[in-house]
Amino acid sequence: MAHLIQPLDTDDPLGPLPQEFAAIMRPELPSLIKEIGVEVTRAYPEYARLLDGPNGQAIRVGVEQSLASFVDLVAEPTASTTLRDDMCRRFGRFEAYEGRTMDTLQGAYRLGARVALRRAKKVGQSYHLSPTLMLSFADALFAYVDELESLSREGFLEVQSQSGEQSEALRRRLLHLILAGRPAPRSAIADLCEQTGWTLPDEVTLVAVRAPAALDRLGADRDLLFDLSDPQPHLLVPGPLDEARRSMLAQALPGCHAAIGLTVPTVLACDSIRWARRVLELVDAGVIDGAPLIRCEDHLITLWLLSDPALLDQLAQRELAAVAGISATRRERLIETLRIWLDTRGTAAQMGELLDVHPQTVRYRMRSLETIFGDQLVDPESRFATEAVLRALRLRARPAGASP
Repeated sequence: MAHLIQPLDTDDPLGPLPQEFAAIMRPELPSLIKEIGVEVTRAYPEYARLLDGPNGQAIRVGVEQSLASFVDLVAEPTASTTLRDDMCRRFGRFEAYEGRTMDTLQGAYRLGARVALRRAKKVGQSYHLSPTLMLSFADALFAYVDELESLSREGFLEVQSQSGEQSEALRRRLLHLILAGRPAPRSAIADLCEQTGWTLPDEVTLVAVRAPAALDRLGADRDLLFDLSDPQPHLLVPGPLDEARRSMLAQALPGCHAAIGLTVPTVLACDSIRWARRVLELVDAGVIDGAPLIRCEDHLITLWLLSDPALLDQLAQRELAAVAGISATRRERLIETLRIWLDTRGTAAQMGELLDVHPQTVRYRMRSLETIFGDQLVDPESRFATEAVLRALRLRARPAGASP
């Protein structure tokens, strides 16, 4: 193809790039973007970590937008740069939120320009482009990079101009809106994400913290949202809570006890914090053993069975109505025998060992239960309801530290 392209303005002095040059550059963009990504992440390992994190896709889009905009401006000098400008300011804001100076981002911009210039030299040789044109390209490229840096610095200084207190207030407001659930206006969340430089994830994990709570800011990941001044302190972790995040929380919440909710779609964040807070309540009640960090996913059945205490009382009244008129002592023995049978479906000898009674006593109690409950122990649905009630009552009455 190179021999079909005529050299472009071989004797012109330095000046604007000819619009035809865009047609030569555009096919190079996909592979050039990958090459720049490799070089930048090799030189700046912190960007490799970010590309693998929740903001990775946004960063890639920003790089693509910046390179594509340069080509668009060559093809049409009056082309809009609104998207590019916005993305560059976001990059600057992100650097400020990450606690870095502008040096790293400037270095990445200039390294990207050197990679692009290296590619341009190869392309120039293939198309027999004049040295003057290549100098014009280099001049335009580094002027463009200066413009990108300037835009990013605007975003960087914007964040720095906000007081730490104001920034935290905005992030708390964002957290509250996310926890408000579906009625919260998406535009309000998007505006706060823009102001704080926080990327809205697809999934979140909420953590309920027992008051009083304190967070080690240096040990905490910077993408956490938190409100520890709330009567029920809590924080939000973007995405699932992997082992690295779990270790970070353990270090960032020294001396605190917390419950980790389930990872859910962001619109269901209020469910995750509700379950986490319920786990702390069950710890206080002695149903769940306490620990510095407790995972909801380890106690899902307990959460489900004890999710509505008032409803459990109603179910227990209905399912155990058959033994309501029996003396308390005999009722307790029969219910315990019934629970063991529902749990194990064991023989009289096996159940006798668990109950510490003679097998004949077990047989007698089972005949009494069959007489008292009748079809309730035969019908699968009724039997399941009875078993669920007995398990829930057992959990609720469990002394701290006892086996379920």
